Amino acid sequence: MKRTGYAQVEPNHLSAQYTAQIYAQLPAKKADGTAIAQLENGQFLKYDYRNGRASTTGEGEWMLVYNEEKLYDERRQHHKDFAMLATDMADGVIYPRLLKTNVGDIFTTNAFKSTTGTAEAPSVTGPDQQITMTDLALGDYVTIGADGWLTKNTDISKETGPVFQVVPHFTQIKDNGTLTPAYTTVEGEAIYAYRLADRQDAVKLQRIK
Repeated sequence: MKRTGYAQVEPNHLSAQYTAQIYAQLPAKKADGTAIAQLENGQFLKYDYRNGRASTTGEGEWMLVYNEEKLYDERRQHHKDFAMLATDMADGVIYPRLLKTNVGDIFTTNAFKSTTGTAEAPSVTGPDQQITMTDLALGDYVTIGADGWLTKNTDISKETGPVFQVVPHFTQIKDNGTLTPAYTTVEGEAIYAYRLADRQDAVKLQRIK
């Protein structure tokens, strides 16, 4: 699975949009107090209220980064993906919008850490650069890495954070009216290999734990 540009999220069914479990008051900072330089949709941060920061460390719950870009130039209203940069902020700090995920929530994303990335630079640095991510199959488990990026996980027995699973992006209805996950392919393409609006690879995830 490849991605060109920054990570994206399609909110298929995120309960936070209805329960108002949306948090956006804390600055995105590291444990040493320095600002997190770049954030993309689909990353996860902990809402560490006691220490006054949204970070990859602390005791807060992992929450989904889902920002919306404010565009004031009508000639630039069609951005398919973007990153929030601390250098673009007035005070040099990002205040991300974080959504609490609950069991049953469903969203589509390509926010997986690059197989060649590092904890300091897991994603691309510009919208035209491409990274290659770990391949995922239907039913695979996905968890949140220590750096806040999604990652494939083959053993969730000791996982204490949220656990997601790759699910079909639609189901098929049999002649007898029963539903069955579409584990087969349709027109030669695995149905779990979703395409975003710009035709980029992505998978649909459901939180199961």
